[in-house]
Amino acid sequence: MDRRKFVLGASASLALAQAPVGALAAAAAPKKKGFLLNRIGPSASQIFIANADGSNERKLVDSGTLDYNASFSADGQWVVFTSERDGLGNSNIYRARVDGTGVERLTDSPAVDDAAVLSPDGTRVAFVSTRDGFRTNIWVLDLKTRALRNLTGVKGVQGRLDLPNGFFRPSWSPDGQWLAFSSDRNTEWKGHHDGAGWEHTQELSIYVIRADGTGFRQVATRPTYCLGSPKWSPDGKRIVFYETLSEYTYWVLRPDLLPKIDAQIVSVDVATGARVEHTTGPGMKVSPQYVSNDEIVYRRKGGPATGLYSTVGDKPAVKIDRLRTPAWSADGKLMVYEKFTWGGWKQNTPLYSWDPAYDYHYTDVWPAFSKDGMMVLTAKGQDSSVDIMKADGSGRKRIFDVTKDGGLDMTLVKRGLAGAFYPVWSPDGEWVVFGLGSWFTERGKGGAKLMRIRRDGTGLEALTDDRVFNAGFPSYSADGKEVVFRSWGKDPQGYDQIGLRIVNLETRQIRVLTKEYDNLPLWSPDGTRIMMTRGVKAQGEKWANFDIFTIRPDGTDLQRLTTTPASDGHAVWTNDGKQILWNSAIAGYRDEACMYDQTFQPYGQVFVMDADGGNKRQITDSVWEDSTPQYVPPGAR
Repeated sequence: MDRRKFVLGASASLALAQAPVGALAAAAAPKKKGFLLNRIGPSASQIFIANADGSNERKLVDSGTLDYNASFSADGQWVVFTSERDGLGNSNIYRARVDGTGVERLTDSPAVDDAAVLSPDGTRVAFVSTRDGFRTNIWVLDLKTRALRNLTGVKGVQGRLDLPNGFFRPSWSPDGQWLAFSSDRNTEWKGHHDGAGWEHTQELSIYVIRADGTGFRQVATRPTYCLGSPKWSPDGKRIVFYETLSEYTYWVLRPDLLPKIDAQIVSVDVATGARVEHTTGPGMKVSPQYVSNDEIVYRRKGGPATGLYSTVGDKPAVKIDRLRTPAWSADGKLMVYEKFTWGGWKQNTPLYSWDPAYDYHYTDVWPAFSKDGMMVLTAKGQDSSVDIMKADGSGRKRIFDVTKDGGLDMTLVKRGLAGAFYPVWSPDGEWVVFGLGSWFTERGKGGAKLMRIRRDGTGLEALTDDRVFNAGFPSYSADGKEVVFRSWGKDPQGYDQIGLRIVNLETRQIRVLTKEYDNLPLWSPDGTRIMMTRGVKAQGEKWANFDIFTIRPDGTDLQRLTTTPASDGHAVWTNDGKQILWNSAIAGYRDEACMYDQTFQPYGQVFVMDADGGNKRQITDSVWEDSTPQYVPPGAR
């Protein structure tokens, strides 16, 4: 199947998760149009092999891009791994001999293919894929016949499609008859901090299924906990996994919170379900694996104790800088792992394109275009200053420098919690308005105000007073006379000042548009509507769901465009106002949350819909969080 003719299906509301894969029109436009997105993930990854004690490290393969999630064959002669060498964001399964030779591509799909493991006899490979309906399922590929089978995407295994329904990290039993894996099927879409937060947490249980698709059952679960990355004991009697609070699946993604949490390594008897906890004490422990029936090795991530450990005796920890997702050979003598680099990507780095009519490119956050095609964005990858440039990234110029003119706590700036955020153009293209101050978890602790500046960097002035409320995420009216923005109170909870406000640029008078939990307002190009993300409160619950709404500037005619139980947000109008790009969690996680680093919404994919909420379809399908999308206007390239 030609990857470039793959389409991410169309449906409405909750049916997005069920949309079948179809084919695009055969011929793409002669000249492709531009599409920008911000991908939150590593800029490089290389796979290494070393002795179990960390000695004799050598590079397995280096595609010059992203290679990750490697594992050994049972005989120790092969390594299977995921690679994005076919295009950044397009993950396929490869294998290579342990000396790095004989590299072979095993899958070729525009979907996510990841976390592969070879069967004990080497004839089949099990892996995770989103190729049927965008949710992760466990697939098995016969390496001789190339026959594919979706083991978990069938009735009786699938959970409710409006809830999380992913299947992750398969592991073969020693006799090749069974597969174990983790799944969040039939759990809730729940935010962190007991449901109050925007980002979701992940609750996983451990399941098994025969390789022929029969015998599906749950073997380990614990309410409000995440159980992940199962592996079989050599005798096939037990399955080991890590176990941590579901709340910690958000904490683990934040470098400041990671050292404060813990997980334990647990195993269960496959026949009886009897539990054994093999570790105690603090530390985030993941990636467990039996290297004998009596010894389990695992990784501890976060803090000074980061390293590889054993449950047997007083073996010293193995310390390898930047090591991630280790796997050991069956005899325990070798290990394979990757090293990620978080160096950041260059503006306009080419990405894999899921739509043949568009070229996808990387951008720093919140790109917006002026009427003459100049782009403005927050340089969050640097220091959250405001830069303008041409659509292709050339002619870049800094018009507001946070380090010189921001007056902010640079510690917060370096952590991405303060800066000059969400710059947008005035209709005439002469001004840029943005928020300056503290953001996200710091918004109730520090102020933020609206600022505007001319495109040449002169005329800086404040539009609001940060002593009154935290003001951010501004957008100009079509006539350039008003700016709508998000308000948040100075109280840590902020509920006394939540909602959207509109400031008149001539009188500086501020009027209330909404008093709900609203954010990210954006005026439509024709000025008739304001789009926003609203926290929707279920009766008796905390804020746990976010959807996209539009409203008239006078506060009438509220319309809800998305209704999924997963979070929807970060919406922007297309240049002509006929469509809306946005991010949604409805397609679910692509991996266990605990396997990610510094990626707070690893389930976020980009969607497009008509301005009235119709004709929804998904237009990215990567392992990573894809965010802040924007089409490049005609003539801007």
